[in-house]
Amino acid sequence: MSNGLRGRTALVTGGGSGIGRACAGALAAAGAEVHVVDIDAGAARTAAREVGGVAHVADLADPDAVAALPAAVDILVNNAGLQHVAPITEFPPERFVRIQQVMVTAPFLLMRRTLPAMRERGWGRVVNISSVHGLRASAYKSAYVAAKHALEGLSKVAAIEGAAHGITSNCVSPGYVRTPLVEGQIQDQAAAHGLAPEAVVGDVLLARSPVKRLIEPAEVAAAVLWLCGPDSGYVTGISLPVDGGWTAG
Repeated sequence: MSNGLRGRTALVTGGGSGIGRACAGALAAAGAEVHVVDIDAGAARTAAREVGGVAHVADLADPDAVAALPAAVDILVNNAGLQHVAPITEFPPERFVRIQQVMVTAPFLLMRRTLPAMRERGWGRVVNISSVHGLRASAYKSAYVAAKHALEGLSKVAAIEGAAHGITSNCVSPGYVRTPLVEGQIQDQAAAHGLAPEAVVGDVLLARSPVKRLIEPAEVAAAVLWLCGPDSGYVTGISLPVDGGWTAG
């Protein structure tokens, strides 16, 4: 879709690394001007420089930081996330709250902030990076699973409200992607189970996935790009699994 997004402006949260960085690159390659948002100042600036975009350093758990981000965008990619693995009985309540703030409240506030400009233009794309955990549950990930399920519901409401204004809202729901977040989980799981990291990938993370490999960030970004493009205007309110067949079973 070379230059298919020329004249469009995108905002990508968590854009400094992993899926967000890949999305920023794909959208920029298609002609969009990209605002890269990340809590890590160095990562945000590096990623923005790579795509000729604009860096924004923000802690999305802070509503004031969200309120300072650009509102006049055509494409919103809610990608920022974090993880904590622990049984419910041992899960730190403050960590649970922060995960909801970053992964549910911030996307809501960003939609609330950016949808008016999309309505004025009669065109908009909201893509929420959910997860297979927005469709399926796993033990010890109560905050993450709760947040992704909530994001799926929020995305559907935005789809219904935006339909009359040329705005689509969809989720992309990948399995385990080769990102710093997942690499950290691999190390944590290796320590918890007494396994080698490569055994964690095959025997723990991908136990329910027929395709036995991690997904690459570029594969997720390709799905995001398609949902933002000219051929997907009738696709809204969906959750697109990119999960190696996990949800097929």
